[in-house]
Amino acid sequence: MKEQASSGIILIDRRTGEQVKETVFGDSTLKFVYETLLGRTLWGILFNSCFLSSALGWFYDRPGSKKSIGKLASVPGCAPEEAEFPVSQYGSFNDFFTRKLKVGARPFEAEQNKLASPADGRVLVYEDLGFDDPVPVKGAKRTIRELCRGAFDAERLAVAVVRLAPVDYHRYHFPCDCVQESAPEVFSGKYHSVNPVALVKRPDLYVENTRQITRLASEVFGNFCFIEVGAFGVGSIVQTSTPGTHLKQDEKGYFKFGGSTVILVFDNSKLKWSEDLLENSKAGFETLIRCGETIGFHS
Repeated sequence: MKEQASSGIILIDRRTGEQVKETVFGDSTLKFVYETLLGRTLWGILFNSCFLSSALGWFYDRPGSKKSIGKLASVPGCAPEEAEFPVSQYGSFNDFFTRKLKVGARPFEAEQNKLASPADGRVLVYEDLGFDDPVPVKGAKRTIRELCRGAFDAERLAVAVVRLAPVDYHRYHFPCDCVQESAPEVFSGKYHSVNPVALVKRPDLYVENTRQITRLASEVFGNFCFIEVGAFGVGSIVQTSTPGTHLKQDEKGYFKFGGSTVILVFDNSKLKWSEDLLENSKAGFETLIRCGETIGFHS
């Protein structure tokens, strides 16, 4: 991805094909923490344990946090009108942050040969990677095998990285019909921001951050990994699903407050990414997508 200052993250809006500037919630804080010497000296306190993020999560679950809802709802891209209930009916900031949407707000194509986006966000896709290649971030040294904490039967990989910003709908969904045999594996780690500004300074954060890994099997797309990466301010990664059979776009879980990331890792002999996403990713641009949009096809 292109190196971009926090004041100028440029995305491609998939619906219009136009370049748009991302509005960053907490932009000034990100600049201080990642782009100043003083800010970087605080990394150990801010990111090396869950204490501060958990404390923020606790606060945002309290009724007193409700007054912060309006600030988030007013940020371009938040679309509070899509929420299941009016803003005034949410009892805390996290109630709104983890909101469900109105029925029909995220339509998807039911065909089983089409892979749906698991979340709202900004996506980068990669069509031909190996397990021992670095995670596809400029300067990263940790490998996809380390990210997945293991491997499945595949020679080459197709990988999608979906970055959720605070303004996004923060529930995530199964991208296809699949079977889950066991509970997600939980790996504790750091709590760096997943914003591109942080990736420039900490390119291995996807492997270093706390994350949960679910191993899934699809009749169409084969075995794959679904990885939720926690980030600064994320009080919890909450799984609302359990092992068993899941249908395309069934809810899998949600993130509490904070920008987070979902990573999908597939056998690339089973999947081809949509051409527009490939072109944008090769040019170094994230594509703004919505949950349920088709992002790939059975090859």
